[in-house]
Order: sequence, then C-alpha cells, then structure tokens
Amino acid sequence: MDAMTIGLVAMALVLLLLALRVPIAFALAAVASGGTFLVYATRTGDWTPERALNPTTSVVFSNFFDLVHSYDLSMVPLFVALGNIAFYAGITTRIYDAAAVWLRGLPGGVAMASVMGCGGFSAISGSSIACASTMGRICVPEMLRMGYDPKLATSSVAVGGTLGSLIPPSVLFILYGIFTETSIAQLFLAGILPGLLSLAGMILVIAWWVARDPAAAPRASGEGASRSQAALAAWPAVLLFAVIVGGIYGGFFTATEAAAVCVVLTIAIGFAERRLSLEVLWRAVRESLVQTASIFLIAGAAKIFVSFVALTGIAGGVVGWVADAQLSFGVLMLVIVVIYLVLGMFLDPIGIMVLTLPFMVPLVEGYGLNLIWFGVIVVKLLEIGLITPPVGLNVFVVSNVTKGVGIDKIFAGVSRFLFVDLLVLVLLILFPVISIIIPGSM
Repeated sequence: MDAMTIGLVAMALVLLLLALRVPIAFALAAVASGGTFLVYATRTGDWTPERALNPTTSVVFSNFFDLVHSYDLSMVPLFVALGNIAFYAGITTRIYDAAAVWLRGLPGGVAMASVMGCGGFSAISGSSIACASTMGRICVPEMLRMGYDPKLATSSVAVGGTLGSLIPPSVLFILYGIFTETSIAQLFLAGILPGLLSLAGMILVIAWWVARDPAAAPRASGEGASRSQAALAAWPAVLLFAVIVGGIYGGFFTATEAAAVCVVLTIAIGFAERRLSLEVLWRAVRESLVQTASIFLIAGAAKIFVSFVALTGIAGGVVGWVADAQLSFGVLMLVIVVIYLVLGMFLDPIGIMVLTLPFMVPLVEGYGLNLIWFGVIVVKLLEIGLITPPVGLNVFVVSNVTKGVGIDKIFAGVSRFLFVDLLVLVLLILFPVISIIIPGSM
C-alpha cells in the first residue's frame, strides 16, 4: 500500500470517527499516528514495523512539543481568560444592555440589540459557542416574555453568536494563523469589516422580518434607564475592544500583549466595581484552564495530522490535479465554498479547519491568492456552518439554554438569515479589499 492510499484511507477514517462523535483531538491524533507508522513501515515495499517505531514517535512528539511551545499559541489562554473574567465581571453583556435601551422602542429593537450584544460579546470573548450560550440565557427569555415570535427570538441569538468567529479576537483566526504561518494580528484586523458587514446584514433581516410580520416583535415601552446612562455603563467593553484593535493597528502591542493588557484591565475594573472577588476570579481561571487544555489538545493533534498529510503527499497530489484541470478562479472558489458548506453541515469548525487547510493552503498559494483574505473566507464559511442543519452547533446551544423552543423552529428562523450570510460571502470573495484594507494600511 503506497503512502497516498494510506492517506486517503486515513482521511475517510477521520471523517467516520468525527461523524460518530469521537472527540476530535483523539480522532486526529490516533489516525495520524497510526497512519504515520504504516507509511514508515511500508516505505521500503516490505512490512518492516521495527523500522517505523522511532520515526513515528519522533514525528508525533516533536510536532506536539513544537506547537505547545509556540509563542503565538500563548495568546489562546489569555483571550480565553479575558472572555471568562469579563463575563464574571459583568462586562461582556453591557453592549446588549445599552443597545436594548436605545432600540427598545423600534420594531424588533430587542432582537437587533441581541445581535449587537452578540457582536460586543464577540469583541471580548472570541468564542461563538460561548457567545450563543451566554446571550441565549439573557436575551431569549426577555424576548419571549415580551411576546416575540420564538423563531425570531432564538434565531437572532443563534445567528448573532456566529460573529465570535469574525470579530476579533477569534480563536479560529488564531488557529488559522498558526497553521498557515500568517500574521494573527493582521487576521484580527482583516475580520473587522466583514464582521461589521455581517452584523449589519443580520439587523436588516430582522427589520425586514418585522416589517412583513409586525406581530413577530411587539413594540416595547421605552421605560427604563436613560440612554446616556446605558451608553456610559458600556464603557469597559468599548475600552477593551479599543485596546485590542487600536493597540494592534497602531503597533503598540502584539496580539498576545494586547490580550495580556486587557486581562489586567478587566481584573482591575472588576475589582474596582466590586463585581469580582478572589473566589469568582479563581472560578473564571479554572474554566479558562479547562477550555485552554481542550484547545491545546486539538491544536496539537491537528499539527500531528498536518505532518502526516504532508508525509503522504496527498496535498501535492490535489494541487497537481487542480493545476492539470486548469480551473478558473470562479470555479475554484465555488468548489471551495461547496466543500466547506457541506462539511459545515456535519462537523464542528475546528475539525473542518484542520482537515481542509493542509490541502487548501497549497492550492490557494498556487493561484497566488492572499492568505489573509482567504483566512477571512474560511472563517466566514465556518461561521455559516455554525447555523446550518443538521449539526448547527449554535442552534443546539441556544436550544439547550432556552428550553421549550424546538430545534426545528430555530432552524426555520435561521434560514431567513442564511441568504444575507451568503450574500456577504459573495461580496468578500468578489471584493477582497473589504478584508485586506485595514491590515494593508498598518
């Protein structure tokens, strides 16, 4: 059995294990390690397992060691901790609180505020799943109490939660930058305009939905905190976002340094406002450690898998096949989009990324395309995958935290947002300047 055949069988096996819900880190590491052993054991044409043990262990342990000791990966625990500490300090939801006060009197105003709140949460936490979970607990019950259509209430939060993938900081951008060796700071900046464009599209969908069906979003009274008080209360969230984006763009901080500075600021603000205590802070740190360990295991297993793919030569074979087919740019992008959308129906975003990047990156480089721009396209496609059936993770998260609203109703509501998401994707493909104008002006 030649190396490429082993690689193709391994790819099929990984997909099967992921479909069976085997944890992605274990699936990737086990298949990649076993596949690497088989490649070395059959390299001479005979079955020589005694010659395969040393090179296999060397490949597995050196790749995992190199990744864990990567400087860029150090920003993962910092941004994870930032999101958790900011949540316990009551900072992550203040954009929603302010937007709810400003927009409450508009048709669908609370749903629009939920989407904006998701954008604000994303600008601190960097996690789509955490965003959907937290905002689902806060926003959906309030909208249901006000008489909102359950489809609108739940789908607006499920869709808004996907903004955590694009608006910096983003864990997906960090992993993409590590595996493609591109600037994570530039990736963060490249996601700003696409993220804002996606947010604007979601708000337009809500406005269109309510205009067609006014009963879906009864108007609320304008009573409550004053607009000025609500806006002032959101200052910590605005400050943290300004430090991350302004510091990186201005060259004052690297992405890792910006994360560290924001963690210190968040802790100081939390204690100053008496929303944090040592016990609560330790709880946030414990949660951050668990989440970070999970991400590190996945990233380490993915690094081993990428090395295995390179060893089999599959990536080079795919690039050669595409070169022989002489696909145009339009056809190439259509194929890429279809692949990601189909995988997004069944797999989680990180799994899709680590499975596809070993093949996509050489392909994109062969066409002379910008890897920063391509990173935005990939993350946008992964964002869409979070809300597409049958395994839209954000939909299941919102359903679990709200209770009482069926999955089918949430997917029915989400379907109204998908057209705008695809439209934004087309704009990002046709006009790369949307993604690269900010990082290009650094």
